[in-house]
Amino acid sequence: ELPTMKMLLLLIALLSAALLASAAPPTCYSRVLSLSKEITDSFKELQTSKTVDSCVETLPRLYLDIHNYCVLAKLRDFVAYPGCDRVAEVNELKEKARSLYTILISYCRRDLVFLTDDCNALEIPISPPIEHS
Repeated sequence: ELPTMKMLLLLIALLSAALLASAAPPTCYSRVLSLSKEITDSFKELQTSKTVDSCVETLPRLYLDIHNYCVLAKLRDFVAYPGCDRVAEVNELKEKARSLYTILISYCRRDLVFLTDDCNALEIPISPPIEHS
């Protein structure tokens, strides 16, 4: 009975360690990456929505690449854009963009490496590669 109990305890300890390792808190980089993707996806949904105000068409493009130094200016421009204040979805998006900007310049300032400063690259989103099945 004792060896079985030891094996059971060892198994529980190993499973607990594996769960703790996979539930590690997000890094600054992972948080910025996921928030930028969330913002970009929300912006795409907003643009394709049929029920949203026509002012959405006038918003600055919001394709984000956190490895591009120009993302800071892109976020500032989007948050400061005067149009569409009456649209709740735009205000929510601006709030997320403001949060991302704050995280980039405050909390993650030393953790991020910008690989480019090509502002034109943020105007024309790169299509994801097509997966062949």
